[in-house]
Amino acid sequence: MMAYWFQRAWIDNSWQHDVRLTVEDGRIAALETGVEAAQDDERHAAALPGLCNVHSHGFQRGMAGLSERRSRPDDNFWSWREIMYRFLDRLTPEDVAAITAQAYAEMLEGGFTRVGEFHYLHHDPAGATYADPAQMAGAIVEASAATGIGLTLLPVFYAHGNFGWAAPSPGQRRFLCDIDGFARLLDGARAKLAGDANIGIAPHSLRAVGPDELAALLAMSPTGPVHIHAAEQVKEVEDCVAWSGARPVEWLLDNAGVNERWCLIHSTHVDAREAPRLAAAGAVAGLCPITEANLGDGIFPAIDYLAAGGAFGVGTDSNILIDAAGELRALEYSQRLAHRARALLAGEASPFVGANLYARALAGGAQALGVEAGFAVGQPADIVSLDLDHPSFAGTDDATLLDRWIFAGGAGTIDCVWRAGVKRVAQGRHVDRAAIAAAYRKSVERIVA
Repeated sequence: MMAYWFQRAWIDNSWQHDVRLTVEDGRIAALETGVEAAQDDERHAAALPGLCNVHSHGFQRGMAGLSERRSRPDDNFWSWREIMYRFLDRLTPEDVAAITAQAYAEMLEGGFTRVGEFHYLHHDPAGATYADPAQMAGAIVEASAATGIGLTLLPVFYAHGNFGWAAPSPGQRRFLCDIDGFARLLDGARAKLAGDANIGIAPHSLRAVGPDELAALLAMSPTGPVHIHAAEQVKEVEDCVAWSGARPVEWLLDNAGVNERWCLIHSTHVDAREAPRLAAAGAVAGLCPITEANLGDGIFPAIDYLAAGGAFGVGTDSNILIDAAGELRALEYSQRLAHRARALLAGEASPFVGANLYARALAGGAQALGVEAGFAVGQPADIVSLDLDHPSFAGTDDATLLDRWIFAGGAGTIDCVWRAGVKRVAQGRHVDRAAIAAAYRKSVERIVA
């Protein structure tokens, strides 16, 4: 049993003072406010409950920065995807474990304590199934264990190259499954999980999954998270309309029984009719603002969606840059650029943008990954402490603290991170960073040679 005392802790979406958390077996055993520290308590300035990262492709951390060269006049998401396909062609399970561990260590350093891994790299470089169909999923579990981050594993079903059951491209050969093969992969992946890791399903997109297959997947997994890419690209929306007469989010809402266990990743191009319907369905919009900006996807209509009561979480997707505060900052800034105004994602009851964003991302992220959010007795002790001696916090008070972190401080102001009661980050660095980084460098240098 360990006890921690904080000058401030974010509890039920407000700062409470003089907070003592007692941790036993990785969970909060007692929570007291307005108390003095005991003699042996570990003491820190400010505690936040760690955020859930709702969307990650861990292996893509290894190609961060390799796709920024202009190669043709119409560079866009689809040309970036071809670069990604070439990169993953050389990855072994050992590479995936090493690269993903680097991403996960950086997530912990950046304020995320659980990740939803949207895992679609299943097969060997020739597209053949490994003797263990879940061998690549095992590499993800290995990376989670090596870093200590909480894991929601989301094995991806991928069968087609585009809407209307189009043939897949050669670059997609390592992703492809039929329903029976996916069932075996899902069972094998589930058997590899440990601790409080959980599992969901991820029909990749309506491009890659037909209606009958989607129905079969939902029957296969009647509980737990369901994640799907939806309406990330204008071309995707146009192709979906040509195939079905409906837009992707519209089609899902009309045909797939979307509810609270669903997370629609990106949803960038939802229209004025779809946004309130998605909010009313109770699903989560899985927003990845840094990646969406990097890929030129577009801007999610967050103002209208939040006004309709919509839930959202944030993810790091391609892992081009990993920073929980940075994702929230990019979300607000995208709205400012689109509307030429400021402080747009605040609310009447929560006029400070940072506090409003954090509270919503905390709740929506936990919902999307099928876990509980926040500090409470019985909850995992997933704690992020901020270094209030950092210059960014000079003169801060409760009202502005989260604004200062999100808009002026970022990952560099994080001091320590505990995941399930174990300190994984100290003085801003993962405790095993050197070994993790060495393995990462070895893999990436071989792949790009």
